[in-house]
Amino acid sequence: MDRGKPGSKMHILSDANGLPLVVGVSAGNTHDSERLKPMVEGHQTRHDPHRGRHFKPQRLHAEKAYNRADLRKWLRGKRIGVRIARKGTESSERLGRRRWVIERTMSWLSGYPSLSPRYERDPRNYLAFLGLAAALCCSKRLVRLTT
Repeated sequence: MDRGKPGSKMHILSDANGLPLVVGVSAGNTHDSERLKPMVEGHQTRHDPHRGRHFKPQRLHAEKAYNRADLRKWLRGKRIGVRIARKGTESSERLGRRRWVIERTMSWLSGYPSLSPRYERDPRNYLAFLGLAAALCCSKRLVRLTT
C-alpha cells in the first residue's frame, strides 16, 4: 500500500493455468487484502448435474499482502485451502512455483494498449476493458487448445 499513490490496481483471480476468472479494479492507495473477499465471492461455482457435485476453488495461492488472520479464517470457513506466504517465515522461492502463473496472466492483460498505461478516467470503463481483455485471453487459449 502506498498512501500517496494515484491511479488504480488490477486484481485478478485465475485458475491454475492462468486463465482469468474474475477481474477487479481498486484505487491505488488501498490495501490489496481488502479486495480478496469480493473477488472470491464474485467467482461462480459450477454445478455438474450428471455427477451431482459443485466445482469450487480448492486452494488459494497468494502473496504476503494477503496474510491476515481474518482472511485465512474466512477462506477456511468456505472450505478453500489457504496457501499464503507469511512474512519472515516462508521464502518466495517455495511459493514462486505457483506465483509465476498469475504474473504471466498480469503480463497478458498488460499487453493490451487500453490497459497499460491507463487512459480511461472512469473506473467502470477501465473495468469493462479489463473484462474484455480477460475474455480475449480466454478465447485465445481456447483457440490454441482446439487447433
